[in-house]
Amino acid sequence: MNRRKFFQLILSNIAAGIFINRELLAHSDKSKKTQNFDHNNKDALIIVDVQNDFCPGGSLAVKDGDKIISNINDIQKYFDLIMLTQDWHPIDHSSFSSNNPGKELFSLKDMPYGKQVIWPPHCVIGTYGAEFHETLNTDSAKMIIRKGFRKNIDSYSGFFENDRETHTGLAGVLKNLNIKRVFIAGLALDFCVHYTAVDSAKLGFETFVIKEATLPVDLENSVEKTFNSFKKYKINYGSISEFI
Repeated sequence: MNRRKFFQLILSNIAAGIFINRELLAHSDKSKKTQNFDHNNKDALIIVDVQNDFCPGGSLAVKDGDKIISNINDIQKYFDLIMLTQDWHPIDHSSFSSNNPGKELFSLKDMPYGKQVIWPPHCVIGTYGAEFHETLNTDSAKMIIRKGFRKNIDSYSGFFENDRETHTGLAGVLKNLNIKRVFIAGLALDFCVHYTAVDSAKLGFETFVIKEATLPVDLENSVEKTFNSFKKYKINYGSISEFI
């Protein structure tokens, strides 16, 4: 073998080695990414209504509602799929006290879909109160589900309006993505989190409510009703460390 052929052979082997190594590295990186995604790709985190009006200073504030936000931000690291729900009401919404003269706050009125709580105006479309709290990390959210924008139907659940027939679209998204387990955090435990969790379980998802990442409004026996529902529908309630 002459000197020229010798160097050609060396160079070709080096090139082949680089190609093979690149292929192996690419495959390794791909497998690693897939593995990381596979760890959570059957799970989804739904963050419910962490908005200014539901935090201290808001028109329908949950006591210490802003104090769970750091926990909500922290648990996001466990999930690839994160969805936000957002109360999004027109100013003339039928549940608002301002549109029900003579009705007391938190009293009930009859609607075609059943009993409706009379709420102070909150989360009005386009207002500061409807915005997500400034300390909530929304960067990793893949989708925002807005609810309650039909003036004649309220909406607690992230899955259905209160008529129990009108879908928000969340169920379709989760089913199309082949999600099996749904984790829920946010405000308030005894209303929007409660209804979202029950609908999640009824739709066939294994459902978890993360106790350090939610707080209740606590109207009359609303918390007791919530935990009774969790038991009835086999909804898991506990710390994220128990489930992940």
